[in-house]
Amino acid sequence: MRIGNNPYKDKKLESTNYTHHVIIPVFIPNEEAYFKDAFQIFKYCLESLFKTCHSKTYFTVVNNGSYIKIVNYLNELYGLQKIHEVIHTENIGKLNAILKGVVGNTINLVTITDADVLFEQNWQQETAKVFNIFPKTGVVGLIPQFKLFESNCSNVLFDTFFSKNVRFTEVFNKNELKQFYKSIGWDKNYNSSYLEKHLTIKNGKNSAIIGSGHVVATYKRELFETITTYINAKMGANSEAYLDRLPLKKGLWRLTINGNFAFHMGNVKESWMEDKLHIINNLDDVCSLINLKNSKKISNFHFFIKNRLFPRLFSNKNFRKLYYRYKKLPKKMISNY
Repeated sequence: MRIGNNPYKDKKLESTNYTHHVIIPVFIPNEEAYFKDAFQIFKYCLESLFKTCHSKTYFTVVNNGSYIKIVNYLNELYGLQKIHEVIHTENIGKLNAILKGVVGNTINLVTITDADVLFEQNWQQETAKVFNIFPKTGVVGLIPQFKLFESNCSNVLFDTFFSKNVRFTEVFNKNELKQFYKSIGWDKNYNSSYLEKHLTIKNGKNSAIIGSGHVVATYKRELFETITTYINAKMGANSEAYLDRLPLKKGLWRLTINGNFAFHMGNVKESWMEDKLHIINNLDDVCSLINLKNSKKISNFHFFIKNRLFPRLFSNKNFRKLYYRYKKLPKKMISNY
């Protein structure tokens, strides 16, 4: 039986005041072995976000099958209104958890981050700056990495092929670049040239690195206007390629801030993490204005040229060497870069 009418029936939702949406999928099944420090590192991640984000930031945490201690912790944060949305689910896979967090909002910028990232002060302002300075940007990363231009960036390389504003330039901070690869368990036997130069794009006095990784990145909301509802993979299995392809369909670029504004912590607690948290001041509540214009889907012809044909050309060793020389990579590095 029903008596009367629901007072909220047919009422429209008010427009949101939030300008930035942060989504954090988390899977911590226990605190043993690989996950021994995971809970503490997750706390560091959230604390760094709370200290560095402006008040128009909307936080979503998707608990992707974590054990009860994490469930209780997230419910407590939600009760304290430190996070706006908590989604509890069994382990449905990282990307499916991300997709659950994406739907139901219309906030302009969407940052998707792993639960083991520590954020630096002013990361939102620097992210907004890249979107404003380079209008064709669809994704902005926070952590510089090796040769980011080789992954899903053929459209950027094609669009800027003759531009003098695209050049190999000095790595901004070699030690922080080394720290990232230590955090993901790499040995130090990688090509030392990768610590010296990376491919950047310049506009006036400002520059950004071409390409973006998966650990943490900010996306234009328009990329999620139409999304799939299920990916049949828990992690890996090329599941993250789904997110990589979204900007390509609209001809948008992947770029990274030219300097570390986040750090990957990994699964082992280290003293530098608390040290960094202690020196982060609570943010002056500044929300950067961003001029975001929606982009149309590019034609199948242009998609083929930029994302199918050009990558084949770029994979040719001789062509790549000519490109490196043209973009001012030092001669001694060209043969093995």
